[in-house]
Amino acid sequence: MTDPSLWKKSSYSGGGEGNDCVEVARLHTHIAVRDSKTPARATLAFSAAAFAPFLHALKSDHVHLGR
Repeated sequence: MTDPSLWKKSSYSGGGEGNDCVEVARLHTHIAVRDSKTPARATLAFSAAAFAPFLHALKSDHVHLGR
């Protein structure tokens, strides 16, 4: 997953200087998500079936984001 061409930065980067970004990579068996500021660190991986409910939960504010 180190191939930079696989990763796409989110079109929504939050406020400020746009440093609150995630990157997403669509791979053969799953979808990976990482922090764009620290791409070499932890990566979350989801099956395609699990990724849609994950996004839905984030968009509907069912997940407490610590804000």
